[in-house]
Amino acid sequence: MSGASSRCERCGTPTAGAEACRALFDDLLAREFGDYRFARLHRLMVDTYALQHPEEYMKSAKSFAAHLTGMCAAMETDDPAAINQAVQRWLNGPKTMDRPADVPPGKRGDLTISYVHETSEPDEYLRRIQEWARSTWAAWASHHALAREWIALARRPRL
Repeated sequence: MSGASSRCERCGTPTAGAEACRALFDDLLAREFGDYRFARLHRLMVDTYALQHPEEYMKSAKSFAAHLTGMCAAMETDDPAAINQAVQRWLNGPKTMDRPADVPPGKRGDLTISYVHETSEPDEYLRRIQEWARSTWAAWASHHALAREWIALARRPRL
């Protein structure tokens, strides 16, 4: 990293810009794919990064819905995998939906990817993923009701 005062313009992590922040994300992906002990919260890690970088990862209404509901399912339910599958089925195919205009929120969380990247011990890594996710989810509080609404729609029985 170059320059201690340089930060990612999206999430605020101390880096040499957005490309360096993405490099941290790529490092975490490699860590997870290289050692299964780190991969248990993979979906949560990806959704958290997407919520802190919605300009790149949540451009469409469908990607917005997938990441927002994925985070909600992980933070507020006991069966995020089943909910994510229901949402995926719900989003599959043509769907007319709008991405809210007030995205992203002003602050995107008190913790950033660098907090997770700093550790190399699996249990600590997973704990930090959860803390980073909670911080990010709190920053998106104005969208929690929408995420819950979309999850309810996705779980509705199809006729």
